[in-house]
Amino acid sequence: MNNRWKNRPHGSTWGDFGPDDEIGRINLLTPERRLEAVKEVKAGISFCLSLPLDYPGGNSVNPKRFPPVLRPTRHSDNSHYYNLSWRDYHPGFEDVSSDDSVLLHTQYSTQWDSLGHAGALFDADGDGIEEIVYYNGWKGGDHIKGPSDIASSEQNGTVKAERLGIENMAATCVQGRGVLIDLHKHFGDERVFVGFDDLERVIREDRVVIEPGDMLVLHTGWSTMLYGMKLKPNAEKLHSSCAVLDGDDPKLLDWIESSQISALVSDNFAIEDARIMRSSDYQGPRLPIHNKCLFKLGVPLGELWYLEELAKWLSVNERNRFFLTAPPLRLTGAVGSPVTPVATV
Repeated sequence: MNNRWKNRPHGSTWGDFGPDDEIGRINLLTPERRLEAVKEVKAGISFCLSLPLDYPGGNSVNPKRFPPVLRPTRHSDNSHYYNLSWRDYHPGFEDVSSDDSVLLHTQYSTQWDSLGHAGALFDADGDGIEEIVYYNGWKGGDHIKGPSDIASSEQNGTVKAERLGIENMAATCVQGRGVLIDLHKHFGDERVFVGFDDLERVIREDRVVIEPGDMLVLHTGWSTMLYGMKLKPNAEKLHSSCAVLDGDDPKLLDWIESSQISALVSDNFAIEDARIMRSSDYQGPRLPIHNKCLFKLGVPLGELWYLEELAKWLSVNERNRFFLTAPPLRLTGAVGSPVTPVATV
């Protein structure tokens, strides 16, 4: 218990890393575990695990997120700051400059979800009333603010995570051991819901070893299919293809908790099925894995990573572990971020 909450959700880590913690299980990426992770570098080969940030293309995959808009900046005289000759401003200069700006939906493409991305209605203070709270009891409206929570004079559509912002995760550098589970090798392009029993079988058959603090990376083939569509995604095909974790399997949720992974990553849209239909009398989270990881455990989620070349190399070399470096942008107050992860083997 601390000054923000009296009750913590069952199966959560609230308070385990301190009363004011904002990075959750990223705390498990200790110097000792990074030193162990570095031992996975044997060939000196690196893999970029990011899609180009203009993928998927359009907004059919997720209607609320749009591709980046890249624009030139402007000089003080309102000329475009692109192929700008400085000789126009001083006869002796030979320099030419270009500069640009971008309007970026932070979770459009390869991304991290911060712990401020998904909260829940929960009676944290014990007054019998459910309220909007996030990991470790940080409160919606007080600590994670939307436009309605910010004075109109400051607003202009502003949102700001004063706690749990992605910059906290970025400051840790996010380096450690990645462990890849190749679901695509076992299930192909078929849409299957992978529960604990299936996952355990794959782990056993592929001799995967997962230790506390490891970042678990799931290769489903989804981003490979997306990349092949060349910025013209077939959303219906994508949302009915490749493996997703079964968030409705309580044994799987318990395993995510007991495994002590520090992060959960996939090459698909949401790790679980973001379009699952719920009955009218259903009570509980719409996305149980998001709820378990982001709200309860403080496990950040990586989505839409590109894993094809890494997965092939690891398979040929009979490996599944690698050194992973994946800091998000140090963007103050953001609840998600693009990321260019690097796997070194």
